[in-house]
Amino acid sequence: MQIIETTAALAEACETLVRSEYLTIDTEFLRETTFWPELCLIQLAGPEIEVIVDPLAKDLDLAPFFALMANPAVLKVFHAARQDIEIIVNRGDLIPHPIFDTQVAAMVCGFGDSVSYDQLVQKIKGVHIDKSSRFTDWSRRPLTEKQLEYALADVTHLRDVYLALKEKLEAAGRSLWLTEEMAVLESRETYDLHPDDAWRRLKMRVKKPIELAVLQKVAAWREREARGRNVPRSRILKDDTIYEIAQQQPADAEALARLRTIPKGWERSQSGAALLEAINEALAIPKTDLPRLPRQAHVPEGAAAASEMLKVLLKIVAEKEGVAAKIIANSDDLEKIAVEGETAGVAALSGWRRELFGETALNLIDGKVALRFVDKKIEAVAL
Repeated sequence: MQIIETTAALAEACETLVRSEYLTIDTEFLRETTFWPELCLIQLAGPEIEVIVDPLAKDLDLAPFFALMANPAVLKVFHAARQDIEIIVNRGDLIPHPIFDTQVAAMVCGFGDSVSYDQLVQKIKGVHIDKSSRFTDWSRRPLTEKQLEYALADVTHLRDVYLALKEKLEAAGRSLWLTEEMAVLESRETYDLHPDDAWRRLKMRVKKPIELAVLQKVAAWREREARGRNVPRSRILKDDTIYEIAQQQPADAEALARLRTIPKGWERSQSGAALLEAINEALAIPKTDLPRLPRQAHVPEGAAAASEMLKVLLKIVAEKEGVAAKIIANSDDLEKIAVEGETAGVAALSGWRRELFGETALNLIDGKVALRFVDKKIEAVAL
């Protein structure tokens, strides 16, 4: 087992990996007390090499690793890639390309919704992975042999999982389906949410434009504070506090202190003053310029029943085609199709999803397809 702790050793390993057609990658990190993930370990494997990189080693420069991630000639294979890529974006200011996410590929190949790595290894290789080291403190040194073995297994088995899924995708003619999904993971917008859009993460518990304006300003302030101080959002303000502020709209320290979710004395702190500034910025917006509340779509009579029928159809199609239902459409997509039909701007009505499910879904709500129960199963039939 090779543990890399010097820039020279990392550069040498990357020179070997860059000659490979693909490499597998995983990271171990901590995030309980920070906004940005604290990178603690990088695991890399190619067809003939596997290494563990210690990013906490003194004077280790990760530049060779980031150059490898940016090299378009090498496919980077992840499992559940989003958090790993977020780390690379944050530390290296780049998005790996091209990539292959085995969790998404497994959904396309019918292994179920969001299948875990150990489940996938079990199903494809028949190997049980000991996950007891998963939630250990990866920042402590030295790491135990058990931790290192667990970490390395996350990329060594991933090679075989990747090759098996690649073969299945090619045999089923579904490689292009995965390419479309990877485009989302390779988009910078996936990882770089602008603070002014932070309110979109919150549930819409507001009923008036002024409440939405306060919610937006306070959420943006919290996002900037959390990023700047590198602490979790909840350490700045909890979501429930933002909802209460949006509804009560305290304009001064005295009013802020009366809120039940504000700790005693916090209103007089520097953060309290900055928060009040954000609130008053929202309160100063002219009534004509206040943000509009997101429109609640009118649900026509019968739409709920149509949505339930679409759920049944989705399950039929997913089982028949060997694809996870989640990757075809979600509940919101089905509701939109039930209400808006052809004009519903959802992924299920374009590309391979339309061919697989969307066209039949539209025909179902248009009365051109029916569902029937025969031989102890439900099937869709054209009328």
